[in-house]
Amino acid sequence: MKKYLIAGLLVWLPLTITVWVLTSVLGVLDGLFAWMLSASQAVLPEAARPPLEMLKQIPGLGVLVMLVLLLLTGVFAANIVGQWWLGQGSRMLHRIPIVKSIYSSVKQVSDTLFSSSGNAFREAVLVQYPRQGSWTIAFVTGKPGGEAATHLHGDYLSLYVPTTPNPTSGFFLMVPRADVIALAMSVDEALKYVISMGVVAPPSAADAAPRGPTSNSNLE
Repeated sequence: MKKYLIAGLLVWLPLTITVWVLTSVLGVLDGLFAWMLSASQAVLPEAARPPLEMLKQIPGLGVLVMLVLLLLTGVFAANIVGQWWLGQGSRMLHRIPIVKSIYSSVKQVSDTLFSSSGNAFREAVLVQYPRQGSWTIAFVTGKPGGEAATHLHGDYLSLYVPTTPNPTSGFFLMVPRADVIALAMSVDEALKYVISMGVVAPPSAADAAPRGPTSNSNLE
């Protein structure tokens, strides 16, 4: 009985979690679409409000509209005119108290994480944490900057150490490059390894020998 229950759990658990994540994302997109319709009703004449209410009842319309909106925004932002207008809007938001602090922080993080020229999560490494002799997987996010860098003498790396099974929380470390071991596994493989708590090891892990403390240019 226990054997069959575990076998059934292994079949349904990944599917259930996948459906739950997708449903959550779709729910956020639908909620954003409903909010936009509600905001539009406040400025439109009374006669235009019933059709907007009908749009809210169409299943999946919010997701489709938000995806099209994201696509059009990306096309707009990729040309010179769009970049100019976005720059003007960004400068305006930076002049508003409180808003500028939140907006600038979120923009810096998102630009670092999603920019094709950024360094965030480009390399998986091994680092000793939380004590000497205990190793964990971390991701290189760049090099220390600002005031912190002036107090660090030598070649240091900025690392993000994710928690398991939820990698969206973790710890930020600044460690000497010599104390870091570069890994051959991809970032996706490393994330699977972390999320599975070490159960799902990358196929190449058994074949790839440790390279030792790295001086690899990939960590530049």
